[in-house]
Amino acid sequence: MPDSLYQRMQQLVSELNTAADAYYNGKGELMTDHEWDAKYDELLKIEQTLGESLPDSPTGRVSADTISGQKEEHEFAALSLAKTKKIEELVKWAEGRKIWISWKLDGLTLVVTYDDGKLSRLVTRGNGHIGTNITHLAPAIAGIPATIAAKGHIVIRGEAVISYDDFDKFLLESGEDYANPRNLASGSLTLKDVNEVKGRHIRWMPFTLVHTPEDIVSWGERMEWLDKLGFLTVSRQQVGIPTIENVEKCIDEFTRQVTTRQNPYPVDGLVVCYDDTDYAATGSVTGHHATRAGLAFKWQDEEAQTTLETIEWSCAAQTISPVAIFKPVELEGTTVRRASLCNISECERLGIGGPGSYISVIKANKIIPKVVRVSQAVGKLDIPEHCPVCHAPTEIKESQQSGTRTLHCTNIQCPAKKLRKFARFVSKEGMNIDGISEQTLAKFINQGWVTDYSDIFALKEYIRKIAAMEGFGDKSAANIVNAIEKARSVEPVHLLYALSIPLCGIDVCKRLLSEYSLEELVSEATGTTGDLFAAQRPAEEVFANTSGIGPEKSAAFVTWFRNPDNLASYNKLLSQLTIVSTEPTVRGTMLEGKTFVITGDVHHFKNRNELKAFIESQGGKVASAVSGSTSFLINNDATSTSGKNKKAQTLGIPVITEDEFLSMTAE
Repeated sequence: MPDSLYQRMQQLVSELNTAADAYYNGKGELMTDHEWDAKYDELLKIEQTLGESLPDSPTGRVSADTISGQKEEHEFAALSLAKTKKIEELVKWAEGRKIWISWKLDGLTLVVTYDDGKLSRLVTRGNGHIGTNITHLAPAIAGIPATIAAKGHIVIRGEAVISYDDFDKFLLESGEDYANPRNLASGSLTLKDVNEVKGRHIRWMPFTLVHTPEDIVSWGERMEWLDKLGFLTVSRQQVGIPTIENVEKCIDEFTRQVTTRQNPYPVDGLVVCYDDTDYAATGSVTGHHATRAGLAFKWQDEEAQTTLETIEWSCAAQTISPVAIFKPVELEGTTVRRASLCNISECERLGIGGPGSYISVIKANKIIPKVVRVSQAVGKLDIPEHCPVCHAPTEIKESQQSGTRTLHCTNIQCPAKKLRKFARFVSKEGMNIDGISEQTLAKFINQGWVTDYSDIFALKEYIRKIAAMEGFGDKSAANIVNAIEKARSVEPVHLLYALSIPLCGIDVCKRLLSEYSLEELVSEATGTTGDLFAAQRPAEEVFANTSGIGPEKSAAFVTWFRNPDNLASYNKLLSQLTIVSTEPTVRGTMLEGKTFVITGDVHHFKNRNELKAFIESQGGKVASAVSGSTSFLINNDATSTSGKNKKAQTLGIPVITEDEFLSMTAE
């Protein structure tokens, strides 16, 4: 028995360390939190039974990032938090003292130090004791000001995260393949080019003030102090004297925000900490956990067993990914019947078989369906030898960095490889074709109906076939066709964005169109302006002098239009559209120097984007989150208990209705 336990201990250490390495190297994610926790707890029990552990056991060390560079010892060790999935254990840990509950953001922990108001260093968490100095990247990370209005030695710990929206946009614009926002953030911090990192839209959000010369004992007051300095700190709620009832109510509110996607940043649980920071510092260190520094709360994943019906191979921009289709199960209040299996390596790790296999499924962090276990495999995984879309031969590639095996189509012109570009084309910021999701586009591509942008405007020819497809019907098909017809009239900025030109997000498109008309942009790019030397101008020079563009973006834009296939596709698309000319807006100054945040529904404007455009046209700025630099929060429900309203009230920022805003601008 001890021998078998020892062998199992070795196996678990190997699996957990492999998964940890994949998690921290910025590519791939071989194990869900659910699986990690189960294996970690099993390993811990075996170690306790045997009375020993292996030297490289994850139970006795802090997982480290793999970012290379100059190593520095942390002034204050960044130890891990003990975890629980039970509210009863959380309440017991609190010991009847006031606590705070905040998001456990899923990114990379960075420690920021200021001396007499100036940023002095930025260091990764590393292994908790020694990290990597990446101070040179500070200008590329939002939320880390170069100076603050505070004296003395200040140390702040926070999380570098990328929002889901920015993650999706990056994948569309770059064509690169990352598993999730956390992996993109991790991979980005290994780069040397500050401008390249800046394009990843990483934001640093403080989650604790480690050291300050100010005499502030309350954790909540420390966070408010950071807010007043202009930092965008992690969202949080205070619980008075903790009871099962009030803690459960607080956690339910955080859970609701997760399941309804109200939180724009990825999270992997919650953090509980004492309000009394002096008391928190009195705890002991057990393993690599500080017993009173805080507690990580993980959601208890609801697990269901079901039967695999088939494996569907879904074609995307980079890979052909396996998707498990199984008999429907109820999870977290919804019916689930499909879950991504990510890649061949994941299928092999799980031991996925064929139809009839018994599998266990969860919704990781209450959102993403995951297959976590195969209890009985029937047959074996059938890997297709031909692409499901274009029928070209497939090939299996193995990543040199992570060893992950993925399936690819060998046809570089395969329409499925354009899926993300088509998704951007129909998006709200693009052509705004309502009712066509990425999943719907994939079905149209698989049918062979969409191979070019202009084909989307010919989908009316397939209305009968669309109506007959699973999940559609006559009404859905008619709605899609109506949305397509409505999208035929488009403003230049949305058309340019929809084309998925590399490095050309909505801001770049606006900047170009602020100095050129659409026709002038294309003429300048293609060298058809009548200037004999225009066609010979290097691509990086054509628009380099346009404000906010520069050589790299100029080269990307011009190179795209100088490609004959792209130009032909663009001209073919133009024949289907009516370009709505937009006269340059006369810029006002009545809101100059003011920063607004908008939340909730609007009534006088078509949508929040139109309100944002008006504010910007009058010299104001619109931010996505409330901070110390916010002038006004616009919310028609001024009595709302939303996170933004609470933060505005905490910082003393006026919360005004849309009517009050209009009165302000009418003065």
